[in-house]
Amino acid sequence: MIDSFTLEQCKMDKEIRQLKIKNLQHAIEQSETMISESKMDGEALTFLRRKVADSRQDLEVLYLMNDQ
Repeated sequence: MIDSFTLEQCKMDKEIRQLKIKNLQHAIEQSETMISESKMDGEALTFLRRKVADSRQDLEVLYLMNDQ
């Protein structure tokens, strides 16, 4: 999840918000690639999938800020 300080900065500065969106999109893409190519154990894959889900939620919050 996005910490409160980062969230406030994203609310106040569109450039910071866009940078955070770009970073989250990249992290999600890379994580999904790792998951699809992975030979990790089930526990590690579950952890990574949860992190991807959290990142997607953060991304949605940032997208909603753009719409306001």
